[in-house]
Amino acid sequence: MFIIDEKDREYRFGDSGPKYLMKGPRSNFAVVQFQAGQDFKAHYHNVMEENFFILEGEVDIFVDGVKHTVKKGQLIHIEPNEVHYVVNNSNSVVKMISTLAPYMDADKVEID
Repeated sequence: MFIIDEKDREYRFGDSGPKYLMKGPRSNFAVVQFQAGQDFKAHYHNVMEENFFILEGEVDIFVDGVKHTVKKGQLIHIEPNEVHYVVNNSNSVVKMISTLAPYMDADKVEID
């Protein structure tokens, strides 16, 4: 058992990207933030499934080339091997929860 306060962790890129509250041993849990216009490189996972739950704003998530605009209160589930690309095309900050399971340290494959 443990408790982590979000304020004790930092976003990967200063004011954006993932802020991991938990990495393993069985799943990842992160708060993710994107400023207007920011994106995250297209990638997929061989084993892990990924979920995004939108807390604030709306974000475009392309899954296997199909655009999905996901809004506050919505969840998108992404299966292993589905290529996904996230971009904030709005004029405001997007904040969401990301979960990945089952945890694997090196399961991300980036796409050019």
